[in-house]
Amino acid sequence: QVQLVESGGGLVQAGGSLRLSCAASGRTFNNYLMGWFRQAPGKEREFVAALRWTGDTKYYADSMKGRFTISRDNAKNTVYLQMNSLKPEDTAVYYCAAGQNSWLSPNTKLAYQYWGQGTQVTVSS
Repeated sequence: QVQLVESGGGLVQAGGSLRLSCAASGRTFNNYLMGWFRQAPGKEREFVAALRWTGDTKYYADSMKGRFTISRDNAKNTVYLQMNSLKPEDTAVYYCAAGQNSWLSPNTKLAYQYWGQGTQVTVSS
C-alpha cells in the first residue's frame, strides 16, 4: 500500500522559510514522478513543483521559480520542498503526489495516482 506522508507545514511570517517533507513508502518509486501541489480555500488545486526519482530534471510553476526548490533523498525515499521568501498568497494546504503516467505533463493532477493527506502552510503578513 502506497503511503505519502507530508510534514513540515506551519505558521510563518511573510519573508520566512519552510521546508516540507514527503516520506514515500509501500513500493519502489524508481520510475515515479513526484510532485507538490497546493490548494488554497475556495481555489483549485495547483501545481507547485515536481521531479523524478532518477535524473536531474525538475519542474516548477512559473510563480514559484526562484523561491521554491524541490529535491529528493533517494536513500530516505523522501522528497522535499524548500520554500523561501514566503508570501501570504502562498497560504494553502500542500500535497505530495506520486505517479507513473509519464506521458502526461508533470504539472497536471492526472499524472499522479497517489496523494498524501496534505500539510497546512500559513503565511502571515
